[in-house]
Amino acid sequence: MVFLGFMVCGVLAGYLADRYGRWKVVFGGFAWSAYFSLLTSFAPSYGWFIFLRSMVGCGVAGVAQGFVLKTEFIPSKYRAVLLPLATIFWMLGSMLIIILGMLVVPTWGWRWMIRISVTPSIILLFLFQFIPESARYNVSAGNMAAAVETLQKIAKMNRASLPPGELVEPMVEQRGSWRTLLGSSFRTTSLLLWFSWFVASFTYYGSVLGSSELLEKNLLCLTDPDGEHLLKHRNEDGLCYCISFQLRDYQTLLISCLGEVALVPVNICLLNVLGRKMSLTVLQLGAAILFMMLNICTTMFGFTVLLFLLRSLVAMNFNVVYIYTAEVYPTASRSLGMGFCTSFSRIGGMIAPFIAQVLMSQSVILALTPFAVSCVICALGNFLLPIETRGRALQQSS
Repeated sequence: MVFLGFMVCGVLAGYLADRYGRWKVVFGGFAWSAYFSLLTSFAPSYGWFIFLRSMVGCGVAGVAQGFVLKTEFIPSKYRAVLLPLATIFWMLGSMLIIILGMLVVPTWGWRWMIRISVTPSIILLFLFQFIPESARYNVSAGNMAAAVETLQKIAKMNRASLPPGELVEPMVEQRGSWRTLLGSSFRTTSLLLWFSWFVASFTYYGSVLGSSELLEKNLLCLTDPDGEHLLKHRNEDGLCYCISFQLRDYQTLLISCLGEVALVPVNICLLNVLGRKMSLTVLQLGAAILFMMLNICTTMFGFTVLLFLLRSLVAMNFNVVYIYTAEVYPTASRSLGMGFCTSFSRIGGMIAPFIAQVLMSQSVILALTPFAVSCVICALGNFLLPIETRGRALQQSS
Protein backbone atom coordinates (compact mmCIF):
# COMPACT_ATOMS: atom_id res chain seq x y z
CA MET A 1 0.00 0.00 0.00
CA VAL A 2 2.99 2.29 0.47
CA PHE A 3 3.81 1.73 -3.19
CA LEU A 4 0.23 2.52 -4.22
CA GLY A 5 0.41 5.89 -2.48
CA PHE A 6 3.86 6.47 -3.98
CA MET A 7 2.61 5.64 -7.48
CA VAL A 8 -0.40 7.96 -7.23
CA CYS A 9 1.51 10.89 -5.74
CA GLY A 10 4.83 10.52 -7.57
CA VAL A 11 3.85 12.60 -10.60
CA LEU A 12 2.12 15.19 -8.40
CA ALA A 13 5.22 15.56 -6.22
CA GLY A 14 7.37 16.03 -9.32
CA TYR A 15 5.04 18.68 -10.73
CA LEU A 16 4.96 20.59 -7.45
CA ALA A 17 8.76 20.43 -7.15
CA ASP A 18 9.19 21.91 -10.63
CA ARG A 19 6.59 24.60 -10.02
CA TYR A 20 7.19 25.59 -6.40
CA GLY A 21 10.62 24.28 -5.45
CA ARG A 22 12.43 21.10 -4.47
CA TRP A 23 12.98 22.03 -0.83
CA LYS A 24 9.29 22.54 -0.05
CA VAL A 25 8.29 19.19 -1.55
CA VAL A 26 11.07 17.20 0.13
CA PHE A 27 10.40 18.80 3.53
CA GLY A 28 6.65 18.28 3.15
CA GLY A 29 7.25 14.67 2.10
CA PHE A 30 9.28 13.90 5.22
CA ALA A 31 6.74 15.58 7.50
CA TRP A 32 3.80 13.84 5.81
CA SER A 33 5.38 10.37 5.83
CA ALA A 34 6.56 10.68 9.44
CA TYR A 35 3.11 11.80 10.61
CA PHE A 36 1.20 9.00 8.88
CA SER A 37 3.84 6.41 9.83
CA LEU A 38 3.29 7.31 13.45
CA LEU A 39 -0.48 7.09 13.00
CA THR A 40 -0.03 3.63 11.45
CA SER A 41 1.30 2.32 14.75
CA PHE A 42 -2.08 3.15 16.31
CA ALA A 43 -4.21 1.64 13.51
CA PRO A 44 -7.29 0.04 15.14
CA SER A 45 -8.02 -2.29 12.21
CA TYR A 46 -6.49 -3.74 9.07
CA GLY A 47 -8.51 -1.34 6.91
CA TRP A 48 -7.08 1.66 8.74
CA PHE A 49 -3.60 0.14 8.47
CA ILE A 50 -3.90 -0.12 4.67
CA PHE A 51 -5.20 3.46 4.34
CA LEU A 52 -2.50 4.96 6.57
CA ARG A 53 0.30 3.07 4.81
CA SER A 54 -0.92 4.40 1.44
CA MET A 55 -0.74 7.91 2.93
CA VAL A 56 2.84 7.17 3.97
CA GLY A 57 3.56 6.33 0.33
CA CYS A 58 2.33 9.77 -0.75
CA GLY A 59 4.86 11.35 1.58
CA VAL A 60 7.68 9.12 0.37
CA ALA A 61 6.94 10.30 -3.18
CA GLY A 62 7.91 13.80 -2.05
CA VAL A 63 11.00 12.50 -0.26
CA ALA A 64 12.22 10.95 -3.53
CA GLN A 65 12.65 14.46 -4.96
CA GLY A 66 15.57 14.85 -2.57
CA PHE A 67 17.71 13.03 -5.15
CA VAL A 68 17.01 15.84 -7.64
CA LEU A 69 17.85 18.47 -5.04
CA LYS A 70 21.13 16.71 -4.27
CA THR A 71 22.04 16.20 -7.94
CA GLU A 72 21.56 19.87 -8.76
CA PHE A 73 24.21 20.86 -6.22
CA ILE A 74 26.92 18.43 -7.35
CA PRO A 75 29.30 19.34 -10.23
CA SER A 76 29.24 16.95 -13.17
CA LYS A 77 32.76 15.59 -12.56
CA TYR A 78 31.83 14.50 -9.02
CA ARG A 79 28.34 13.09 -9.62
CA ALA A 80 29.56 9.61 -10.57
CA VAL A 81 31.37 9.39 -7.21
CA LEU A 82 29.19 11.18 -4.68
CA LEU A 83 25.79 9.92 -5.83
CA PRO A 84 26.71 6.20 -5.62
CA LEU A 85 28.29 6.80 -2.20
CA ALA A 86 24.89 7.99 -0.96
CA THR A 87 23.68 4.37 -1.13
CA ILE A 88 25.62 3.79 2.08
CA PHE A 89 22.90 5.63 3.98
CA TRP A 90 20.18 3.60 2.23
CA MET A 91 22.00 0.46 3.35
CA LEU A 92 22.23 1.75 6.93
CA GLY A 93 18.49 2.36 6.97
CA SER A 94 17.81 -1.12 5.60
CA MET A 95 20.05 -2.70 8.23
CA LEU A 96 18.38 -0.66 10.97
CA ILE A 97 14.95 -2.02 9.99
CA ILE A 98 16.26 -5.60 9.98
CA ILE A 99 17.82 -5.10 13.42
CA LEU A 100 14.60 -3.55 14.73
CA GLY A 101 12.66 -6.50 13.35
CA MET A 102 15.05 -8.87 15.08
CA LEU A 103 15.04 -7.11 18.46
CA VAL A 104 11.74 -5.23 18.78
CA VAL A 105 9.07 -7.28 16.98
CA PRO A 106 9.48 -10.49 19.06
CA THR A 107 9.32 -8.52 22.33
CA TRP A 108 7.37 -5.28 21.91
CA GLY A 109 5.56 -5.98 18.63
CA TRP A 110 5.37 -4.32 15.21
CA ARG A 111 3.70 -1.14 16.50
CA TRP A 112 6.74 -0.17 18.53
CA MET A 113 9.01 -1.01 15.61
CA ILE A 114 7.17 1.56 13.47
CA ARG A 115 7.29 4.19 16.24
CA ILE A 116 11.03 3.77 16.68
CA SER A 117 11.65 3.82 12.91
CA VAL A 118 9.94 7.23 12.64
CA THR A 119 12.55 8.84 14.92
CA PRO A 120 15.18 9.60 12.19
CA SER A 121 12.58 11.42 10.06
CA ILE A 122 11.54 13.59 12.99
CA ILE A 123 15.16 14.49 13.71
CA LEU A 124 15.75 15.31 10.04
CA LEU A 125 12.87 17.79 9.99
CA PHE A 126 14.81 20.00 12.42
CA LEU A 127 17.92 19.75 10.22
CA PHE A 128 16.16 21.05 7.11
CA GLN A 129 17.02 24.60 8.15
CA PHE A 130 20.56 23.85 7.00
CA ILE A 131 19.48 22.57 3.55
CA PRO A 132 19.09 25.35 0.92
CA GLU A 133 16.76 25.42 -2.03
CA SER A 134 18.29 24.39 -5.35
CA ALA A 135 20.04 27.31 -7.01
CA ARG A 136 19.21 25.82 -10.39
CA TYR A 137 15.51 25.78 -9.53
CA ASN A 138 15.65 29.40 -8.35
CA VAL A 139 17.30 30.41 -11.62
CA SER A 140 14.65 28.62 -13.70
CA ALA A 141 11.94 30.28 -11.59
CA GLY A 142 13.49 33.73 -12.13
CA ASN A 143 14.50 34.14 -8.46
CA MET A 144 18.07 35.25 -9.16
CA ALA A 145 18.59 36.89 -5.78
CA ALA A 146 17.88 33.65 -3.89
CA ALA A 147 20.12 31.69 -6.28
CA VAL A 148 23.03 34.10 -5.81
CA GLU A 149 22.55 34.04 -2.02
CA THR A 150 22.77 30.24 -2.02
CA LEU A 151 25.86 30.28 -4.23
CA GLN A 152 27.53 32.85 -1.99
CA LYS A 153 26.96 30.63 1.06
CA ILE A 154 28.46 27.67 -0.78
CA ALA A 155 31.45 29.75 -1.87
CA LYS A 156 31.98 30.94 1.71
CA MET A 157 31.88 27.36 3.04
CA ASN A 158 34.54 26.41 0.48
CA ARG A 159 36.62 29.53 1.25
CA ALA A 160 36.21 30.74 -2.29
CA SER A 161 34.49 33.60 -4.05
CA LEU A 162 32.01 33.79 -6.88
CA PRO A 163 33.38 34.78 -10.30
CA PRO A 164 32.85 38.44 -11.22
CA GLY A 165 29.79 39.39 -13.19
CA GLU A 166 26.03 39.08 -12.92
CA LEU A 167 23.98 35.88 -13.04
CA VAL A 168 21.71 36.15 -16.07
CA GLU A 169 19.35 33.43 -17.22
CA PRO A 170 15.84 33.77 -18.71
CA MET A 171 12.98 32.52 -16.56
CA VAL A 172 11.40 29.28 -17.77
CA GLU A 173 7.64 29.74 -17.97
CA GLN A 174 6.61 26.13 -18.65
CA ARG A 175 8.11 24.41 -15.66
CA GLY A 176 6.79 20.94 -14.86
CA SER A 177 5.23 20.38 -18.31
CA TRP A 178 4.60 16.79 -19.40
CA ARG A 179 4.94 17.97 -23.01
CA THR A 180 8.68 18.28 -22.46
CA LEU A 181 8.92 14.62 -21.44
CA LEU A 182 6.97 13.40 -24.49
CA GLY A 183 8.29 15.95 -26.97
CA SER A 184 10.57 14.98 -29.83
CA SER A 185 13.72 15.55 -27.76
CA PHE A 186 12.83 13.20 -24.90
CA ARG A 187 10.01 10.89 -26.07
CA THR A 188 12.18 7.82 -26.69
CA THR A 189 14.22 8.47 -23.56
CA SER A 190 11.09 8.80 -21.40
CA LEU A 191 9.43 5.62 -22.68
CA LEU A 192 12.59 3.54 -22.25
CA LEU A 193 13.26 5.05 -18.82
CA TRP A 194 9.74 4.28 -17.59
CA PHE A 195 10.26 0.63 -18.45
CA SER A 196 13.77 0.67 -16.96
CA TRP A 197 12.42 2.05 -13.68
CA PHE A 198 9.64 -0.54 -13.68
CA VAL A 199 12.20 -3.35 -14.01
CA ALA A 200 14.62 -1.75 -11.52
CA SER A 201 11.95 -1.75 -8.82
CA PHE A 202 10.54 -5.12 -9.88
CA THR A 203 13.93 -6.81 -9.59
CA TYR A 204 15.12 -4.92 -6.52
CA TYR A 205 12.09 -5.77 -4.40
CA GLY A 206 11.94 -9.18 -6.02
CA SER A 207 15.42 -9.90 -4.71
CA VAL A 208 14.57 -8.54 -1.25
CA LEU A 209 11.21 -10.30 -0.88
CA GLY A 210 12.34 -13.41 -2.71
CA SER A 211 15.29 -13.91 -0.38
CA SER A 212 13.01 -13.47 2.63
CA GLU A 213 10.56 -16.02 1.20
CA LEU A 214 13.29 -18.52 0.42
CA LEU A 215 14.64 -18.22 3.95
CA GLU A 216 11.32 -18.11 5.80
CA LYS A 217 9.74 -21.12 4.10
CA ASN A 218 13.04 -22.87 3.37
CA LEU A 219 12.53 -23.27 -0.33
CA LEU A 220 16.29 -23.29 -0.85
CA CYS A 221 18.00 -26.31 -2.34
CA LEU A 222 20.66 -26.64 0.36
CA THR A 223 23.36 -29.30 0.47
CA ASP A 224 24.00 -28.58 4.17
CA PRO A 225 20.55 -28.06 5.81
CA ASP A 226 20.59 -27.58 9.57
CA GLY A 227 18.04 -28.65 12.17
CA GLU A 228 16.04 -25.43 11.89
CA HIS A 229 15.71 -25.85 8.15
CA LEU A 230 14.37 -29.41 8.46
CA LEU A 231 12.06 -28.46 11.34
CA LYS A 232 10.38 -25.77 9.26
CA HIS A 233 9.68 -28.23 6.48
CA ARG A 234 7.93 -30.53 8.93
CA ASN A 235 5.77 -27.60 10.06
CA GLU A 236 4.72 -26.79 6.51
CA ASP A 237 1.00 -27.54 6.04
CA GLY A 238 0.11 -25.57 2.92
CA LEU A 239 1.11 -22.81 0.55
CA CYS A 240 -0.07 -19.97 2.80
CA TYR A 241 1.78 -20.16 6.06
CA CYS A 242 4.23 -18.03 8.03
CA ILE A 243 7.17 -19.08 10.15
CA SER A 244 9.17 -16.67 12.28
CA PHE A 245 12.71 -15.85 11.19
CA GLN A 246 15.54 -17.48 13.10
CA LEU A 247 18.75 -15.66 14.02
CA ARG A 248 20.57 -17.22 11.06
CA ASP A 249 17.95 -15.80 8.67
CA TYR A 250 18.40 -12.28 10.04
CA GLN A 251 22.16 -12.63 9.71
CA THR A 252 21.80 -13.62 6.05
CA LEU A 253 19.61 -10.58 5.34
CA LEU A 254 22.10 -8.28 7.08
CA ILE A 255 24.94 -9.67 5.01
CA SER A 256 22.93 -9.26 1.81
CA CYS A 257 22.27 -5.62 2.76
CA LEU A 258 26.00 -5.07 2.91
CA GLY A 259 26.05 -6.25 -0.68
CA GLU A 260 24.18 -3.10 -1.67
CA VAL A 261 27.24 -0.97 -0.88
CA ALA A 262 30.17 -3.41 -0.93
CA LEU A 263 30.53 -3.02 -4.68
CA VAL A 264 30.08 0.77 -4.74
CA PRO A 265 33.69 1.19 -5.95
CA VAL A 266 32.82 -1.10 -8.87
CA ASN A 267 29.74 1.03 -9.55
CA ILE A 268 31.83 4.20 -9.57
CA CYS A 269 34.28 2.63 -12.01
CA LEU A 270 31.48 1.49 -14.31
CA LEU A 271 29.94 4.96 -14.38
CA ASN A 272 33.24 6.64 -15.21
CA VAL A 273 34.54 4.05 -17.68
CA LEU A 274 31.44 2.69 -19.43
CA GLY A 275 29.07 5.61 -18.90
CA ARG A 276 25.47 5.48 -17.70
CA LYS A 277 23.87 3.54 -20.57
CA MET A 278 26.37 0.69 -20.72
CA SER A 279 26.48 0.46 -16.92
CA LEU A 280 22.73 -0.11 -16.86
CA THR A 281 23.04 -2.72 -19.61
CA VAL A 282 25.85 -4.65 -17.90
CA LEU A 283 24.19 -4.57 -14.47
CA GLN A 284 20.86 -5.85 -15.80
CA LEU A 285 22.49 -8.73 -17.69
CA GLY A 286 24.48 -9.68 -14.59
CA ALA A 287 21.34 -9.59 -12.45
CA ALA A 288 19.53 -11.88 -14.92
CA ILE A 289 22.28 -14.51 -14.57
CA LEU A 290 22.30 -14.31 -10.76
CA PHE A 291 18.50 -14.61 -10.51
CA MET A 292 18.65 -17.94 -12.31
CA MET A 293 21.62 -19.10 -10.23
CA LEU A 294 19.49 -18.87 -7.07
CA ASN A 295 17.87 -22.11 -8.17
CA ILE A 296 21.18 -23.99 -8.03
CA CYS A 297 21.67 -26.44 -5.15
CA THR A 298 24.41 -25.05 -2.94
CA THR A 299 25.47 -24.58 0.66
CA MET A 300 24.04 -21.85 2.88
CA PHE A 301 27.31 -19.99 2.43
CA GLY A 302 26.97 -20.30 -1.34
CA PHE A 303 23.42 -18.96 -1.24
CA THR A 304 24.57 -16.04 0.92
CA VAL A 305 27.28 -15.18 -1.64
CA LEU A 306 24.80 -15.35 -4.54
CA LEU A 307 22.31 -13.20 -2.67
CA PHE A 308 25.09 -10.78 -1.73
CA LEU A 309 26.07 -10.35 -5.39
CA LEU A 310 22.46 -10.12 -6.61
CA ARG A 311 21.57 -7.43 -4.08
CA SER A 312 24.73 -5.57 -5.14
CA LEU A 313 23.80 -5.57 -8.82
CA VAL A 314 20.12 -4.66 -8.45
CA ALA A 315 20.99 -1.91 -5.96
CA MET A 316 23.67 -0.51 -8.27
CA ASN A 317 21.22 -0.60 -11.17
CA PHE A 318 18.63 1.32 -9.14
CA ASN A 319 21.28 3.89 -8.21
CA VAL A 320 22.46 4.32 -11.81
CA VAL A 321 18.93 4.76 -13.16
CA TYR A 322 18.34 7.45 -10.50
CA ILE A 323 21.52 9.22 -11.61
CA TYR A 324 20.74 8.98 -15.31
CA THR A 325 17.18 10.28 -14.86
CA ALA A 326 18.31 13.29 -12.81
CA GLU A 327 20.99 14.09 -15.41
CA VAL A 328 19.10 13.60 -18.65
CA TYR A 329 16.12 15.93 -18.09
CA PRO A 330 16.38 19.75 -18.01
CA THR A 331 15.89 21.67 -14.76
CA ALA A 332 12.47 22.91 -15.84
CA SER A 333 11.12 19.33 -16.01
CA ARG A 334 13.66 17.33 -14.00
CA SER A 335 11.45 16.71 -10.99
CA LEU A 336 8.42 15.85 -13.11
CA GLY A 337 10.55 13.41 -15.10
CA MET A 338 11.71 11.84 -11.84
CA GLY A 339 8.12 11.77 -10.59
CA PHE A 340 6.85 9.87 -13.65
CA CYS A 341 9.73 7.41 -13.39
CA THR A 342 9.23 6.72 -9.69
CA SER A 343 5.51 6.19 -10.26
CA PHE A 344 6.21 3.57 -12.92
CA SER A 345 8.76 1.95 -10.64
CA ARG A 346 6.17 1.45 -7.90
CA ILE A 347 4.04 -0.58 -10.33
CA GLY A 348 6.95 -2.98 -10.55
CA GLY A 349 7.29 -2.89 -6.78
CA MET A 350 3.62 -3.80 -6.34
CA ILE A 351 3.82 -6.72 -8.79
CA ALA A 352 7.03 -8.12 -7.28
CA PRO A 353 5.42 -9.67 -4.13
CA PHE A 354 3.01 -11.73 -6.22
CA ILE A 355 5.96 -13.29 -8.04
CA ALA A 356 8.60 -13.36 -5.30
CA GLN A 357 6.26 -14.60 -2.57
CA VAL A 358 3.03 -16.10 -3.94
CA LEU A 359 4.46 -17.81 -7.02
CA MET A 360 7.69 -18.67 -5.18
CA SER A 361 5.71 -20.92 -2.82
CA GLN A 362 4.63 -23.04 -5.80
CA SER A 363 7.78 -23.09 -7.91
CA VAL A 364 11.14 -21.40 -7.36
CA ILE A 365 12.17 -21.63 -11.01
CA LEU A 366 8.85 -20.19 -12.26
CA ALA A 367 9.21 -17.28 -9.84
CA LEU A 368 12.81 -16.50 -10.75
CA THR A 369 12.27 -16.64 -14.53
CA PRO A 370 10.16 -13.43 -14.86
CA PHE A 371 12.85 -11.46 -13.03
CA ALA A 372 15.61 -12.80 -15.26
CA VAL A 373 13.66 -12.26 -18.50
CA SER A 374 12.67 -8.71 -17.57
CA CYS A 375 16.34 -7.93 -16.84
CA VAL A 376 17.41 -9.13 -20.30
CA ILE A 377 14.70 -7.10 -22.09
CA CYS A 378 15.51 -4.04 -20.00
CA ALA A 379 19.23 -4.38 -20.78
CA LEU A 380 18.39 -4.11 -24.49
CA GLY A 381 16.23 -1.05 -23.82
CA ASN A 382 19.00 0.63 -21.81
CA PHE A 383 21.45 0.00 -24.64
CA LEU A 384 19.07 1.82 -27.01
CA LEU A 385 18.76 4.97 -24.85
CA PRO A 386 19.57 7.88 -27.21
CA ILE A 387 21.39 10.15 -24.72
CA GLU A 388 24.57 9.47 -22.75
CA THR A 389 24.97 11.79 -19.75
CA ARG A 390 28.53 10.98 -18.62
CA GLY A 391 30.44 14.26 -18.25
CA ARG A 392 27.43 16.21 -19.47
CA ALA A 393 26.41 19.42 -17.70
CA LEU A 394 22.85 19.62 -16.39
CA GLN A 395 20.56 21.36 -18.86
CA GLN A 396 18.38 24.26 -17.72
CA SER A 397 15.72 23.92 -20.40
CA SER A 398 14.90 21.77 -23.41
